[in-house]
Parts: sequence; structure tokens; C-alpha cells
Amino acid sequence: MKIQELLLLTNNISETKLFYSQKIGFDIVKETKKSISFIVGTSKLTFELTDIKHSPKYHFAFNIPSNKIEEALEWILQKTNLIFAENSYVTEFDNWRAKAIYFFDNNKNILELISRSDLNNNNDNPFSIEQILNINEIGLVTDMPIQTGNEIIHQKEIDFFMKGPRKDDFVAVGCDDALFVISSPNRNWYPTQEKAEKWKVRATINIANKEYELEYN
Repeated sequence: MKIQELLLLTNNISETKLFYSQKIGFDIVKETKKSISFIVGTSKLTFELTDIKHSPKYHFAFNIPSNKIEEALEWILQKTNLIFAENSYVTEFDNWRAKAIYFFDNNKNILELISRSDLNNNNDNPFSIEQILNINEIGLVTDMPIQTGNEIIHQKEIDFFMKGPRKDDFVAVGCDDALFVISSPNRNWYPTQEKAEKWKVRATINIANKEYELEYN
């Protein structure tokens, strides 16, 4: 599974543009008064303007080469403040064979740079924006995570992530290339005290060269 495009909400297009294009360095592929889209490796990240006063908050992750987490840490430290997690800026997930760095964007979305050893996608070049490979995860928030996971599996010919977990309040669907991480609204998004919030998400995904679209509100 690959995430081709992700559409999320923002209540401040100008600040979102500034953060993703100026601070992080993603190229803008399309811009209107009510939306803006960025190229993120092989994915596209789109924000759509909403008039909701409370800023929508999401959790999503970008995939980087499996040998670049330390270089990525130095790179992102120069651009924004990071979230300190468990005595380090780098979190190791032994079960997932992955390492991750977390930070907030302008809307306090929880962003993540993640390297996954099992993708075997090492890169010898110095770390730069070009080594953010794609959108790797998007968090979905629902009252019934397992049921939502089963619905996606039934419709889209994918399965629960074989590395887990599968709990009443949190499940993952997909593979190392791309995941839906599905949470109940009673949890905080790791590694913060920010509650998982239910907002519109539209994802275009590719599975075995077939394109599917999912939308949750």
C-alpha cells in the first residue's frame, strides 16, 4: 500500500503555507484561496481551508531512508522545535523495527519522521528534503477502531499491520510502506498530551496498482 495523496483541514492557509514551504521546504504543486498542496516525495499533501475556529489537529508521518534518522534529527532541529519523548528526541519501536522523530507544525498537528529497517531503503547521500520519501502514516480517529479497521480491510484488500498492535482503542492497518493508525478519541497521540481528535481525512491510496479513495469525517 502507498499513500498517494492526503487531504486534511487547516484554519490558516497562510501559516500552513509558511510552515511547509518555507520552514520545511516542500515544493508547492497547487495553490488556491481555499487549498494548498505540497509535494512530499512520491505523495501529495493537501490542506483545505475550514472556517472552524478551533484548529483541526492530526497525526501523520513521513517516511525517510532507514539509515538516516540521526542525520534527519540534525536537519529538522535547524527548522523547528522537536517533541522530547522518553529521554530522547529519537524514539525506537523495537516491534516495528523503526525509529521516529516528532514535532509540531503551525496548527499543532503532530508530525513524524520515521525510518523503517525492513524497507531496506538506505541512502548514502547527505540528508535533505529529497530524502523525505512519502507520507507513511495517517491517524484516523473513531469510536470503534477495530471495526473501522475491519471495514477498511474488507473494502480495500489490505490487512491489519502484522507487527501490531490490535487493541480496542488502537489498531494499525497496512504495511511498512503505509499505515492507517486508528485511534479512539480517548487516547493521546504519542508522545504528547494532545488528545486524538476526529476531523475530516481523505486519503488516496494505491494497492497492487489499484487506486482507492477513503474519506472519514
